[in-house]
Amino acid sequence: MGKASTSSTTKDALALFSSLRLAYSATPTSLKIIDLYVGFAVSTALIQVVYMAIVGSFPFNSFLSGVLSCTGTAVLAVCLRIQVNKENKEFKDLPPERAFADFVLCNLVLHLVIMNFLG
Repeated sequence: MGKASTSSTTKDALALFSSLRLAYSATPTSLKIIDLYVGFAVSTALIQVVYMAIVGSFPFNSFLSGVLSCTGTAVLAVCLRIQVNKENKEFKDLPPERAFADFVLCNLVLHLVIMNFLG
């Protein structure tokens, strides 16, 4: 009984991954680039957390600023992805240039706050 359910679960997981891969292949290149940027920001935050766990968090403001900068940048990039996506009907009247300008302005404000927090 356990062997059959494991086999069924494996087949379901493989079917899910293949359908996700097929759906993602239809995603426009600009959205894939934003996805890579989000992945980079999140992985940088994770590397900083692992480094802090290994070495220590002596300048805690620096650690906190780095992680919040990466996390905030990832959140803003996800917002950009939502606004630029053509399938999203909520932002159909918003031109991509305006969405990118909002992204740049919000990133500027975020990093000014982060620099101010560093002291």
